Amino acid sequence: MGEVDRQAARAADAADDATDSRGFVLAARAGYVAAGLLHLMIGVIALRVARGGSGSADQSGAVAALAGSPGGTVLLWVCFLGCAALAVFLFSEIFFGATQRSDRERLKHRVEMGGKAVVYGAIGFVFGTYALGGTSDSSESTQSISARLMAHPAGMVLLIAVGAGLVFAGVFLVHRGLTRSFEENLTSLPPGTAGAAVVWLGVVGYAAKGVALGVLGVLFVVATIQHDPEEATGLDGALKSLQEQPFGTWILGAVALGLICYGVFMVVRSRYQRM
Repeated sequence: MGEVDRQAARAADAADDATDSRGFVLAARAGYVAAGLLHLMIGVIALRVARGGSGSADQSGAVAALAGSPGGTVLLWVCFLGCAALAVFLFSEIFFGATQRSDRERLKHRVEMGGKAVVYGAIGFVFGTYALGGTSDSSESTQSISARLMAHPAGMVLLIAVGAGLVFAGVFLVHRGLTRSFEENLTSLPPGTAGAAVVWLGVVGYAAKGVALGVLGVLFVVATIQHDPEEATGLDGALKSLQEQPFGTWILGAVALGLICYGVFMVVRSRYQRM
C-alpha cells in the first residue's frame, strides 16, 4: 500500500471515529430530553394534586404516566437508552474531561461528573424497568429502606446525612438558578427573546427543583429524628407536604409550574448543552 493509500485509510478511519463520536454524543443528549420529560410529568402531576386531583408526583408516577401514553413503550426505551448513554458519557468525563485542570478543579469536576452519572443511571434504570413491563413505587421503596436504616444507629446517622445533603443540594440549585450560573454550560443560545426565554426557564426551573429537594431533605431529617419511616415518603411526599402549609395549594402550584419549566428547560438544554 502506497503512502497516499495509507493517508486515505487513516483519514477514513478518523472520519468513522468522528461519526461514531457524534452519534454517541447525540444519544447522550437524548438523556437530557428524557430527564426533561420526567420532570415535566412530575410537575404536571403535582399541579393536578394542587388542583384537588390525585397522583404520585415522583419518578415512578411520572414514568408510569409516560408508559400509558400513545407509543409509551417505544418512548420508554428511547429514554432508557438516552439516559444510559448520558450516564456513560458523564462517567467518561471523570477520566478524560479533567486533564487540563488544576488538582482542585480536577477533583471537583470528577465528583460532579460522578454524581451526575449516578443520577442519570438511576433515572435510566427506572425507565428500563417500566420498558420491560415492570413497575416500581418510589415512596414505598424509600420508606422500606428508611425503616431498615433507622433500625441501626449508623443507619440513622446516614439518613440524617442524606437529608442534610439534599437540603444543601436544594440550596445549591436555588442559588444556581437565581445567579444564572448554569449558563456557563450552555453554548450558542439563540439571540433575542428566544435565548432569554431559555435562560428564564432555567432560572425558574432550578429554583423550583431546589425548593423540592430542600423540602425532601428536611422531611428525611425530621423522619429520622422522630424515628418515623412513614414520613420519609420521597419526592411525592415532599411535594404534597407543601399543600399542608399556609397557602399550601398556591405554593405547591407554583413549585409544580416551576418543575414544568425545568422539564422544558432540560429538553431545550439537550440542544445547547456544552459537551
